[in-house]
Amino acid sequence: MQKSIIHKLLILFVMLQSLSGYSQVLRKRTTLLMGGRFDISIVAKDSLSAEQNINEVIAEITRIENLISDWKPDSQVSEVNQNAGVKPVKVDREVFELAQRAIKLSEITNGGFDVSFAAMDRIWKFDGSMTEMPSAETIKKSVEKVGYKNIILDSVESTIFLKLKGMKIGFGALGEGYATDKCRAMMIQKGIEAGIINGSGDMSTWGKQPNGKDWKIGITNPFKPEKILAAIPLKDGAITTSGSYEKFVVFNGKRYSHIINPATGYPTAGLCSVTVVGPNAETANGLSTSMMVLGQTEGLLLLQKFPQYSCVMITDKGKVIKSKNFAYKL
Repeated sequence: MQKSIIHKLLILFVMLQSLSGYSQVLRKRTTLLMGGRFDISIVAKDSLSAEQNINEVIAEITRIENLISDWKPDSQVSEVNQNAGVKPVKVDREVFELAQRAIKLSEITNGGFDVSFAAMDRIWKFDGSMTEMPSAETIKKSVEKVGYKNIILDSVESTIFLKLKGMKIGFGALGEGYATDKCRAMMIQKGIEAGIINGSGDMSTWGKQPNGKDWKIGITNPFKPEKILAAIPLKDGAITTSGSYEKFVVFNGKRYSHIINPATGYPTAGLCSVTVVGPNAETANGLSTSMMVLGQTEGLLLLQKFPQYSCVMITDKGKVIKSKNFAYKL
């Protein structure tokens, strides 16, 4: 279920670089947060104000990272994992509600998405070192500790309890989407009229470019990287892509991606990438990741439950498929 760092190149910024003649300025900064790359773009009345607001965005993402990152030993999520099979752990309401939403997505997808995937054994290697498939028994054992149904939430006490020792939860890219949405809301509340928070390919946008035009996000087809598949104008919205076109292995002529089905332990097959457009990045990310696992037919059925969201899929053979409500020209 982990997203490839490489596939995030599927999404490209298409924005006007010359800002002369406009009363507002655009400032952009790139930094590493939450284990990935964040590109933060803020439109403000002057450069100093824009840079100060970028600092605030970075501080907010850092705060969220310190709460939910399962690789930080002193985070609340790590404390939950360390007490798996032992006792419930009280967490901030923000963490609790994020866990609630993640479990709801796990339920809707029947485990196609599973917030407890962090406990999965990493038996698949996509660095060229694998010469044969793992055995069925090894694959089955790799997901023994995965299972969202073994997560107990207590809303009154705001606690999370993992029933089995060795269980882990991890928000992964879902957390990056949440962080971008949270920062967008914070900037809007402050009166910052426009910007883009791009968390490793999970983008939240608001407002317009200084030239008065909507932001444009370009989607590329990995089979035709020299061409933009679609340039999507976004004023207030989000876009995410999950994909596997760089990390995969081939056994007996079948391509297996680095995105693992947490319910089975087997890599996904059939889809090369899924791009989802909608109101917020957290949900869009959860949907794009889940659809990669579920495949074309079940993925489109899932999307129908979220009418504010639309998608473009690219199959392993390069076929482009869009949802019926996808309103952008390809």
